[in-house]
Formats: sequence, C-alpha cells, structure tokens
Amino acid sequence: MRQIHAEASDVIDARPEEIYAILSDYRVGHPAILPKPDFTDLTVEQGGQGAGTVIRFGMNVMGVQRMYRGVVSEPQPGRVLVEAYPETGVVTTFTVEPLNAGQHARVTIATDVKASPGVMGLMEKMMNPPILRRIFQKELRQLADYVRSQSASSGRAI
Repeated sequence: MRQIHAEASDVIDARPEEIYAILSDYRVGHPAILPKPDFTDLTVEQGGQGAGTVIRFGMNVMGVQRMYRGVVSEPQPGRVLVEAYPETGVVTTFTVEPLNAGQHARVTIATDVKASPGVMGLMEKMMNPPILRRIFQKELRQLADYVRSQSASSGRAI
C-alpha cells in the first residue's frame, strides 16, 4: 500500500524538555498550540499526559471536517511522541532534537497515511503533503510563541 508522508521542522529557541512537556500535555499545552480553524474540539478521553492518553478532535481540511480518535505513545520518552489513529491508519510523530548543548531544539511534526487506491490516491499524494506542511508550520509557530509566552509569564529567560 502506498504511503503519503508530510512533515515540517523548525528550530525553536527553548530547551527540548520544555518543548516536550508542552507537546505531551494534552490538557493544556498541546491544545494551546493547535492552529484554528484547522483543529477543533480536542477532548481527552483518557489520561492527558504522554503515553496512554486517548484523544479525540476535529480537523478541517479544504472545507471538510473529519473527526479523529487517537492513542498516544512515547517510543522515546522526552524525544519522540506518537499519535496513532487506528480507525484511519494515520500516524503523526513529534520529534524533539536538542541543539546547541540543549539550549534550542529542532521540532519535527510528521504524518504518514495510507493513500487511497487509483486516481484518488494520486490526488491525495499531490495535495495532502503541501496542505499538511502548511498546517504543521502554523503549529510550530504557535509552539514557539507559546514557549515564549510561558517563559515571559514565569519570568525565566528561554
């Protein structure tokens, strides 16, 4: 089965552990970085912190809203967070890599999804990656802004 892969990365001026803490917090941190109107109604069904968390949310793409239900795992705690959506076969991975002796981090958001068969699959392979990259770039900007706002409100330097 053919896969569609989309990803975006950015270097964020914050310690990797701060960034990972935001990404793995599905009650406050993660919802704060999801771009609207692309994402709607994030609900935590179970857990809320890292592995074992079960989430549900809506995603609007090209005027179509789909609901997703996912399970979070941490194959590399503190570095790699994975959201798997068993009903759709979609997998989204958040990778946090330390840079500059741990003062900055490269954050990568990547999604893999099975392409539909035939012409529909060809259209998905052409259209989905650029659309998802745009959404991921917005999410990374919001993550950087959120980290800055958290550091400013706590009085800490990033």
